[in-house]
Amino acid sequence: MGSMVFREMIASYLRTSRSLRCEAEQIMIVSGSQQALELSARVLLDPGSRVWIEEPSYRLTRDVLTLAGCRLVPVPVDKDGLDVAAGLRLSPKARAAFVTPSHQYPLGVTMSASRRLQLLDWAQSSGSWIIEDDYDSEYRYESMPIASLQGLDAHSRVIYIGTFSKVLFPSLRLGYLVLPPDLVDRFMAIRRTMDIGPPSFYQEVLADFISEGHFARHIRKMRVLYRDRRSKLVDSLRKELGPSIEILGGEAGMHLAMTMPSGGRDLEISERAARQGLWIWPLSPAYLGRPLRQGFVLGFGGTAAAEIPRAVRKLRDLLSANK
Repeated sequence: MGSMVFREMIASYLRTSRSLRCEAEQIMIVSGSQQALELSARVLLDPGSRVWIEEPSYRLTRDVLTLAGCRLVPVPVDKDGLDVAAGLRLSPKARAAFVTPSHQYPLGVTMSASRRLQLLDWAQSSGSWIIEDDYDSEYRYESMPIASLQGLDAHSRVIYIGTFSKVLFPSLRLGYLVLPPDLVDRFMAIRRTMDIGPPSFYQEVLADFISEGHFARHIRKMRVLYRDRRSKLVDSLRKELGPSIEILGGEAGMHLAMTMPSGGRDLEISERAARQGLWIWPLSPAYLGRPLRQGFVLGFGGTAAAEIPRAVRKLRDLLSANK
């Protein structure tokens, strides 16, 4: 399960910052959110299980579920997050729903309170599971962090996934699961067959980092830094591209989505951009079905604010050449 000292610190942090209902005994340390997704699929799902996924969604989540032999049910995402009513029409008895409610990937929208309650009601009434991937909830720029689905769950139907790879640095590969008490033994049994358990060294170092107050200071500092980069990106996009684009999800996290005018081909443009040293992720491959939007996922976490206007001008030139 991981270092008890580390797990106790995580539990305390989650109760305060994310309103989770959890104790250290429910927390399992994993090597990033991807292993958490893999474990959840192995424990909860069988080949042929129908599973709700967000449409569009994170491709590596789809890959995990496809490898597990699941039948994917793409449920549309709108401005309020996953459309639960649409999910009920498509597959009311799905075994699970994989969601990113705080900052949906890739569109960046936040699931509304009414949708959260609808999703929890569905899970309770159908005996289904909700896997909540809360990958970057620490970074909100227009409001305080949104309460987690797990914290609203009175019936232990939510498996919560968090990661330090986003809030600290990607190569750390350290995350955690918050499990309903009845599932702890089942997750432990599968975990033993995968890698016995997580390495302890980084856990102990990070426990010291948190206990000495460095983590809280880091989050405060990075919120200011990322807010500045986000604002510079949004301002540059509006200045260079104007009303021809729509900007989605810029209120939180370390990325936003930008849609293109009709007729654009985001995959081709992103390939041309890469050859010029500009890294933009096409939006259309995030759809399992027919892409409803063409555009790009623009990450600003690793780009200095001073470099952003020049990068946006380069994107403007690429889009102009595509007309």
